[in-house]
Amino acid sequence: MTDKAKQAASSKGLLQSEDLYRYILETSVYPREPEPLKKIRDVTADHPWAMMGTAPDAGQLMAMLLRLVNAKKTIEIGVFTGYSLLLTALTIPEDGQITAIDVNRETYEIGLPIIKKAGVDHKINFIESEALSVLDQLLKDSENEGSFDYAFVDADKDNYCNYHERLMKLLKVGGIAVYDNTLWGGTVAVPEEQVPDHFRGSSRQTILDLNRSLADDPRVQLSHVALGDGITICRRIF
Repeated sequence: MTDKAKQAASSKGLLQSEDLYRYILETSVYPREPEPLKKIRDVTADHPWAMMGTAPDAGQLMAMLLRLVNAKKTIEIGVFTGYSLLLTALTIPEDGQITAIDVNRETYEIGLPIIKKAGVDHKINFIESEALSVLDQLLKDSENEGSFDYAFVDADKDNYCNYHERLMKLLKVGGIAVYDNTLWGGTVAVPEEQVPDHFRGSSRQTILDLNRSLADDPRVQLSHVALGDGITICRRIF
């Protein structure tokens, strides 16, 4: 792993001690991380938006969730270079299928050669589009309702609540939705006047609104986890 990849990974954590986060990564995460995922982290490290990549410790938990629900049919909203997408493709069965949606195919193609080399690209249906229109199109077919096992969302924050409403229809009861960046660099707990400029704006407010909405949503069992930039795990219960 390159020095840039190590630096990008270490800065994703919200633990107060970088040494403790590094200990977790080097003791429990990196030794078990599949080689293709290491390669995607490496090729992403030089990208100016490298921080958008999924944190490897969060990815490790996501892989466990996929196994726990025996996920076979999944949705990914926001792909970037494909770390979480490849993680899902490596985890689900050989005949599993991922509907992967992103407005930018160019960043997806950064990781695509690694995905192909891993032999899992046949599981991926990549759609270059805004996500809402794709989700609405899926919902026009009643057979898609309650048919998905798992969803991962790491895209435009202003639409997270809109995505959630549609995913509650697409996911089966017992299915899981995971939302990324739900602690927004830790600023969700910081008074507005103390929030650094680069964390301000509509996205932070949307995350605050989402967190309140998910906490009040009776349709889901909820766990808000301080991994990476914060992930929220929602299990549909009805």
